[in-house]
Amino acid sequence: MADERTLTIPGQGIGPMGERGTITATLRDATGNPGPLGLMAFGLTTVLLNVHNAGLIPLSGIILAMGVFYGGLAQVIAGIMEWKKNSTFGMTAFLSYGFFWLTFVGIFAFPKWMGSAGLELGATSTALGYYLLAWGLFTVLMFVGTLRINRSLQTVFLSLTVLFVLLAIGEWTGNATITKIAGWEGIFVGLSAVYGSIAQVWNELYGRVVLPIGPYRGK
Repeated sequence: MADERTLTIPGQGIGPMGERGTITATLRDATGNPGPLGLMAFGLTTVLLNVHNAGLIPLSGIILAMGVFYGGLAQVIAGIMEWKKNSTFGMTAFLSYGFFWLTFVGIFAFPKWMGSAGLELGATSTALGYYLLAWGLFTVLMFVGTLRINRSLQTVFLSLTVLFVLLAIGEWTGNATITKIAGWEGIFVGLSAVYGSIAQVWNELYGRVVLPIGPYRGK
C-alpha cells in the first residue's frame, strides 16, 4: 500500500584538484510492495472461514491453521514491512487484522488448551458479538481512510464492515440464516481482497493497468 519514495541528500565533496563542490546522493527504496501479500493473506483466509459460515464446510483445524499462519503471521509481516515503507495506513491495517486472526483462533483454541469448560463459546455468544462489532467499528474508521487511496480498498473495507455487523447480529440472535448470509457476503469480501492483491502484482509485472483498482485522484 506504500508508494515508492526517493530521498535526495546534498553534501560537500573535494575534487582531485582540491576544488570543493556539491555531491547529491539519491537513496531509492528498492524493497518490494508488501500490500499484495497482506491483502492475499487476508483475502484467502477470509474466503475459507466464510465458506464455513455459509454452511458449506465444518470448522476444522485447516481453517484455524490458515488463520494463524497466513491470515495472522503473514499479515503481521506485511504490516512491519509497511512500517518500513512509512505507510501508516498499511501498517495499521495489516498489523491489526493479522492480530485479529490470531485472537480469533485463540478464542477457539484457548478453552481446549486450558481445559476449562467455563470458556465454551456457547456461553459467550454475546461477548463474541461485541468482539465482532468492535472490529466492525475499527473497519469503518479505516474505510474513511480508503477514500484517499483507491476503489478496490474501499470495496474491501466497506463490505468487511457489513460482514462484521452481520456476524455480530448472528451471534446475538443465534439466527443461522443471518450467519449464512454473512458467510456469502464474507466470501465476496475475501475475493475482493484477492482481486486487489493480484491486481497490484500483475500491474507491476506488466508495467500497465491489467486489472484496474481505481486510484484516488486528488483535486
